[in-house]
Amino acid sequence: MNFGFIIDNRKCIGCHACTVACKAEHETPIGVNRTWVKYIEKGEFPHSQRHFSVMRCNHCDDAPCIEICPVTALFRREDGIVDFDNQRCIGCKACMQACPYDALHLDPESLTASKCNYCAHRVDIGLEPACVNVCPEHAIISGDLDDPVSEISQLWAGEKVIVRKPEKGTQPTLGYIEGDLASLQPTATEPSSDYMSSSQTREVGHYVRYAEQRSEQADLEVLVPAQGDQEKMGQKAQEVLQENARRVHDAPVASALWGWEVSAYIWTKSIAAGAFLVPFAAHSILGIALPDDLQWLAVGVSLVFLFLTGILLVKDLGRPERFLYVLLRPQWKSWLVRGAYIIVFYSLLLVLWMIAEFLDLHRVQAALPWPGLVLAAATAGYTAFLLAQAKGRDFWQSPALAIHMLVHAVMAGASVFSLAFLAMEESTSWMVVVRAILLGGIVLNLLTIALELGTPHSSEDAQKTVGLILRGPFRRHFWMGTVLVGNLIPLCLLWWGGSPALAAAGALTLIGLYMAQDTWIRAPQLIPLS
Repeated sequence: MNFGFIIDNRKCIGCHACTVACKAEHETPIGVNRTWVKYIEKGEFPHSQRHFSVMRCNHCDDAPCIEICPVTALFRREDGIVDFDNQRCIGCKACMQACPYDALHLDPESLTASKCNYCAHRVDIGLEPACVNVCPEHAIISGDLDDPVSEISQLWAGEKVIVRKPEKGTQPTLGYIEGDLASLQPTATEPSSDYMSSSQTREVGHYVRYAEQRSEQADLEVLVPAQGDQEKMGQKAQEVLQENARRVHDAPVASALWGWEVSAYIWTKSIAAGAFLVPFAAHSILGIALPDDLQWLAVGVSLVFLFLTGILLVKDLGRPERFLYVLLRPQWKSWLVRGAYIIVFYSLLLVLWMIAEFLDLHRVQAALPWPGLVLAAATAGYTAFLLAQAKGRDFWQSPALAIHMLVHAVMAGASVFSLAFLAMEESTSWMVVVRAILLGGIVLNLLTIALELGTPHSSEDAQKTVGLILRGPFRRHFWMGTVLVGNLIPLCLLWWGGSPALAAAGALTLIGLYMAQDTWIRAPQLIPLS
């Protein structure tokens, strides 16, 4: 058994009965919808058309929202319905980043994830979903795709049915007959805020109005032949219908679901990892003597910033009181769970190092650096794998992202020690090591940035994100903050030399690292998914 939907666009009249029935059935709060109707208009009078697309969860056979959910709040039933349990949800919003179809939202009342669940409570007693019952044109067809005699199976086999974003490999079970590509492809039309109901959810939950992504489109003139050449008129009408598609009714565009808390948590996590990586890697790999005060500084800074990381992680949750569910009710495929355990084990190792130092357990202490280096590197890099699970955001699928985060950790660690030398007794050999590491980290970071932004991307969404960073609303953040303040000026200061210049380079590098993380987190979230 595998339940699915077909939207028959030959019949849909855009009446919103499905939206209203869904809200009534599930008592969905004002401002968010499990099902909504998107209107697209094409052309100019008299050559204009309107197309409707019913948007909702695609109940994918390979649902990325299930894989990324850390607490099994999302799950696929035996009948194929992707359902959710808001009693387990912690409000981390990871599922919303993973869904390529923008099908999930954060309920503003419960602060947990919510979406179409195929009216599972109705299906369990033999009824059809509320939207199917209420549709006056029978434009929404539900049923078992595995049953060859069911209406939905026969339609799927006999009609030209298309699905949204098949390239994502999610195997959606929501199909459209005569689906309009300009409506189903999110980037085919620009989000707006000046049409009916477009502002219904401003400041509700995580939905706010934003203007930075809106781009100006040149007006297209409709040239109708003076003579009655019907063939030319028809050809011109088709060109206009393709070129001048625009949204006239839609769900509001969501702002960045992951805001400054996530950017800051990645930044503090980089410092926590780098503060241990830099000195202990130099000692274990290069054989450079590591003074006791530098060891204590490394372990102490790492623990402090791990603590700050935990606070930021909990603060970003919709239901922070449930944060322990990640550890106590884990879903092991999620990198949120794996990352949480990595941080826990890294923290325990640092505490064990302190205990061994107090109790003069030298053998125990001598055995800790290598496991610590592995855990520190994992702490720095696991977020790259988490972002890769967020399949809705193509820019985060970059294979260079793990390198990017490891390099940031090394730069952060070197920056911490460059600042520490102002308050500590100078160690010339260690200043040389820190300067060399920071210099090498900045050079490698610039190369990584050039690789991520300068090479062609395989998807339009990722390419649009690059445009937002280089030429769009994040251009000053990137060029002035990340490149100039965080990399080029520190390079000049390191070339200048001296302890004050080294400290200034470290401080500016830390500022630039935060601005880089903030750009990399927020920019991809401005690309519309529906």
